[in-house]
Formats: sequence, structure tokens, C-alpha cells
Amino acid sequence: MKVLVLDNVEEKGLQALRRETDIETDTRNKMTEEELVKIIGDYDGMIVRSATKVTAEVLEHATKMKVIGRAGVGVDNIDVAAATARGILVVNAPGGNTIAVAELTMAMMQSLARNIPQANASLRQGKWDKKAYKGVELRDKVLGVIGLGRIGSAVTKRAQGMEMRVVAYDPYITEEKAEMQGVELISLEELFKIADFITVHLPLTKESKNLLNKEAFDMMKPGVRIVNCARGGVIDEAALYDAMKSGRVAGAAMDVFEKEPNTDSSLFELDNFIATPHLGASTQEAQLCVAVDVAEEVVSALRGDFVKNTVNIPSLSPKVMAVVKPYLSLAEKMGKFTSQLINGRVNKIEITYSGDLANQEVAPITTALLKGFLDIILQEMVNYVNAPLLTRNRGITVVQKQADKEGDYANLISVQVISDQDDISVEGTIFSGHDPRIVSINGYHVDAAPEGHILYVPHIDKPRIIGPVGNLIGTHNINISSMQVGRKVVGGKAVMLLSVDCLVPDDTLAEIAEIDGVLGVKIVSI
Repeated sequence: MKVLVLDNVEEKGLQALRRETDIETDTRNKMTEEELVKIIGDYDGMIVRSATKVTAEVLEHATKMKVIGRAGVGVDNIDVAAATARGILVVNAPGGNTIAVAELTMAMMQSLARNIPQANASLRQGKWDKKAYKGVELRDKVLGVIGLGRIGSAVTKRAQGMEMRVVAYDPYITEEKAEMQGVELISLEELFKIADFITVHLPLTKESKNLLNKEAFDMMKPGVRIVNCARGGVIDEAALYDAMKSGRVAGAAMDVFEKEPNTDSSLFELDNFIATPHLGASTQEAQLCVAVDVAEEVVSALRGDFVKNTVNIPSLSPKVMAVVKPYLSLAEKMGKFTSQLINGRVNKIEITYSGDLANQEVAPITTALLKGFLDIILQEMVNYVNAPLLTRNRGITVVQKQADKEGDYANLISVQVISDQDDISVEGTIFSGHDPRIVSINGYHVDAAPEGHILYVPHIDKPRIIGPVGNLIGTHNINISSMQVGRKVVGGKAVMLLSVDCLVPDDTLAEIAEIDGVLGVKIVSI
């Protein structure tokens, strides 16, 4: 496999790629769309920072591409929708630059409060003008944080250390989480009215575009100071200019602009405006961290493993990931298992989560199950991005349920697959935190490890079934590593699962099917 690395990503951070003997890394500088189109078809993955634009046209020629890694947070330079349509994972490194951006935000805030850049420039011009640069203290001031994610929370912690009162607006954060940080959640309008300093920590979306506009500035407390080290475009720059000229805004500091690079903004005319050229993640530590994080994610994606920081499928917090991660592999294996048992045209897959899983974010587990199910029946590449879309395109209805019901297991995944000819149900769980097991097939209790080659033999519960099956397999010198039999009543129907060391030939399967009492036979490979 080949991975293209662009935009001067920190070399020391690429060790996760370098140590993989079957992954070739091609490191280059920034490339234009025309240059990329000519070569991108040769690569299975790529890593960029912010300079190179990964457009729909580029992706149209990326016929082998499985993953695009952004060594940083924002993915404005990547056409995520086009990548998703092609089943390409887009991953980023949201945690690697948290401290760097938080510290720059605090530096901007202190620079605004004490006029540090202006005083420095004046002194260098030969002036000793103490009176012109009288500032304000941060202590006891109200800091309004818009967006209480990783960086917003890190800024909050540092601001509280400087004895600021922190209020926040974030519609996606619970009151309990904000309270744990000592932050009061308020409406955006109220924040505008009471904040002495406002710092923005939002991605650029349709909802956040020009969030700080003329109407917002008109609501703000006179003398407010604004900081934006998040994304350009969240602040209406023309409206900010007017608000600063009128005196409503006492000062503003920005590390990001709607259009970059930007060296010709009207804001640069204002003495109370501070700007830096998108330096948020520009520390030695941050660049190394984001390179390490994204390189590891790219390797995981190329290996077909679940990745933590995906942009085009839901990401999970470390706490939630610790709970659900073992079930991702189990679910994928259950999908492969049911896919090989079901007959006919599948029209519905219903997944039910019970026990502790009923209270977790289980959508990625569902996606893992669909990926496993489709891997068996489709020729095209199936991954965590396109599995739900491919399932819908095949006309299969997916139902996800979470049932807090009592049972024999702390956590249980139940999947029912319905076709025009058949109806298969399988249940699975994890033993001891790491041992995946299938514990039920069509209501028959079993205890089987979903791995390798498994012979599935439904039959009548009577003597002289298991022996003949074993003898037939033995005639081909195939070893049986384990056996499970499940039944509901004596003399009724039962299922037999035989784990074997290699595939059973088709003619042997046909002979097994002829044994008196055998109701069918299938070989499942996981």
C-alpha cells in the first residue's frame, strides 16, 4: 500500500507509517489540484495539513483511496461529502493541538487586555508612552466561551486559573458536564450582553457562519473584547470592523480569517486589532502530536480496524470507546456469520442492544455489523463509511433498538435477519471483557467463538448424528477443534456447530446433508 504525505507534516510523527513493512510512504510538499489528479490514483491513503486542497475532482481520480488523514482539526480543505460518497474515510487529530490553541487563545486575551503588541511596536519606534497603553485585568472579568468542546474546555480551565468568571453557550453540552467544569450555561443572547471577553471555539458550519454579525455586536456589552482562534468565517469581518470603529468592541484578536492567506484586511488598519497568521497549532509539540495521531489512524483505517477520530462517521469519546470497542469486532463477526447462514433476498436487519449497552452510543457497533454482513456478499470495498449507505442502496431496512431488559448477560447484541425465504437470529456477547462469543442461534443456546471455519448443522435431536458427521469430516483429514450442540427440547430440533481447521469440501458437505436427521449444512468462514 502507498500513502501520500503532503504539506510538510512533522517527519517524527510518521513512525507509525514507517514501521509498517507493507506501507510505502511518499512525502512531498504542497500540490495543486492538477498535480494531484495525475498521481492520486496510485495511493491507498494520504495525509495533508491545511495547504493542499483535496477536491471532488481529485477524489474522482482517487480510485484506490481508502483514507484521508488531516494532521489537525479542521477539514475545510477536504471535500468530505465527495469522500463519503466514494467510501473514503476522513480522519483528523482533534486532540493533538488542544493545548496549543488554548494557550494561544489566552495569549491573545492577555495581549488584548494589556495592549502588548501595540506597546511593543511603539517602543521599537523609539517611543516610551506608558499612558497610551493602560490596560485592564482579567481577574473578575466575565469570559463568554462559545463552544465548550476540547479547546473551549481547556481555555475555561486556564481562564478560571486567572480568576475569571466563565459562562458558556453550547447547545450540545449537558448542564451536568458544564457544572463539572464550574461553568454556567446560558443563551447566546445573554452571553453577548454580559461578557467582557468573548472567545469562539466552533467549527465553521452553515449554522455558525457569521454567527458574530452586526446584530450580535449590537447586543454586546460596550467595551467587549473578541478572540477567534477557531475558524475564519464564524465572525463577520466587515461587521467586526464597524463595531470596532464605533467603539462597541474595544479590541479583537484573530488567528483565522474567512479567506486565507490574508494580508490585506481592512481590520489591519485598526490599532486595537491583533492578528496572527493561523498559528493555533504551530508549536513543536502540537505538530508532532497531530502527526502521530493521524498516522496511527491512517494505519488503522488501512488495516480495516475501527478508527477513533473520523469526520464522516460518528466519533466516540475515550470513555464510551472503552465500553463499546470490544463489541465492534464481535458485531462485525456476527454480521459475517448471519450473512452466510441466511437464504434468499434480505429485506430487513434488526439489531437490539440490551444490558449496559442499552445506555451507550451504539451506532458504530451497528455500522460494524453491517460492514461484516456486506463484506461477504459484495465485491466492492465495504468500510465504516459506506456500509450504511450500501445497505440502504440494497433496499435493506435497518432497525436499531436498545432494550434495558434483564437476562443472563451484562451486555447482549441480538441480530435478526429477515429475507423473502428465511429468518435467522443470532445473539452474541463478550466474556471477561475480551472474549467474543455467539451464545444463541435461532433461540438455541450455544457457546461458540466466532472465528475461523465453522460447520453449521441443524438437525433432529437423536442418536447417530454427531458421530457420522465427525467421521465424514475425518475422512478428509480435517481436524475438529471444538463442538457445540444446542437444543430446546429432547427429541426436537437442534443445532450443531463444529469449528474445523480448514474448509470442508463441497462433496463432503453434500454427504453430511444426506445423513438421516440432518436438516441442512453450511460452512461459515470468519
